[in-house]
Amino acid sequence: MEARWLSVGPVQENTWIARQDGSDKALLIDPGDEPEKLLQALADLGTTPEAILITHCHFDHVGAVKAMAEATKAPVYCPAGEVFMLEDINSFAFPGLTFENYTPEHTVKDGDKLHLAGFEIDVIGTPGHSPDHVTYSIPADKAIFSGDVLFQGSIGRTDLPGCDHATLMASIQKLLDTLPDETGVLPGHMEPTTLGRERRSNPFLNELARP
Repeated sequence: MEARWLSVGPVQENTWIARQDGSDKALLIDPGDEPEKLLQALADLGTTPEAILITHCHFDHVGAVKAMAEATKAPVYCPAGEVFMLEDINSFAFPGLTFENYTPEHTVKDGDKLHLAGFEIDVIGTPGHSPDHVTYSIPADKAIFSGDVLFQGSIGRTDLPGCDHATLMASIQKLLDTLPDETGVLPGHMEPTTLGRERRSNPFLNELARP
């Protein structure tokens, strides 16, 4: 898998473009802002999204969904329990920021399996940072697009409406219990990491059971 990220918007969210090496079909994950920048990156790579995948519907992850869906004609896959947020983005955005709402073509939930852009993708329910957050796992490449669940040395915040710390920690525990340590974590903010690195060194995981 070839994956690269562009940090966009006021809180530097990571929008990911992933494809099989050299493919003209890609996945676009969490287009948060700056659609012109994202479109230019796709053009530079010579690829087009076959699908737009959303991990969760906080404004910084979905602010450019409408623009990118209309420009690329790619269908949008949204966590079923957060469609209401995508359809009313500005009610959940920081004051002074304005984005365009969108109704997704598809919804996803824990346990779904997707076949898109040459990838087999497992949808893993990972709520806590948001009500119906999901993680997209690509087992063949030992990689997850984890949104705002787990970061390098940190975890997703749980002081927003619909967040819950205990639920988030249970979601992280599920990832650690079911995926190998070498799994690459391709997050919604900051640098990539691995599950093993975070298991060993992330201070926020001290409360979790460890082998």
